[in-house]
Amino acid sequence: MQKNFHDKTMQYDVLLERFKTILKQNSLKYTLQREAILRTLYDSDEHLTPEALHRLVQQNYPNLRIGIATVYRTLSLLEESGIVTSLSFGAQGKKYELGAKEHHDHMICTECGTITEFLDEEIEKRQEKIAKEFGFLMKDHSMQIYGICHSCQTTQKKG
Repeated sequence: MQKNFHDKTMQYDVLLERFKTILKQNSLKYTLQREAILRTLYDSDEHLTPEALHRLVQQNYPNLRIGIATVYRTLSLLEESGIVTSLSFGAQGKKYELGAKEHHDHMICTECGTITEFLDEEIEKRQEKIAKEFGFLMKDHSMQIYGICHSCQTTQKKG
């Protein structure tokens, strides 16, 4: 798990160098389009679909021509290399976030798609204890809780 740096600029620079190394290892060229995708993910606190990411990149970099296929290919490479993580929404596809954040889990509303991040130390300790009890060396984990958010529950009660 990667630790957050105090200097956000330095953290991005380190991330960019890691990305350039991954591109080189995969015989791919560094391009401004690929960096724009990485930078947009880095600057976002949202969980983004490839389409939403594409729209954001186009808004943030209006002079940069970038196709949706480039977004999909870059996200795939970033996910394979552990720079981004994804949450699957079945037929609705995936949403992506930068994997360099501190560990956290997710509550996902099945009505509106809102994703709430949380961290509960008790749950973290319990997961480690369970892995140990089964002689399992846990390297990483993710927890996703699916349900209906407070806002959607309130709307349903009114309707």
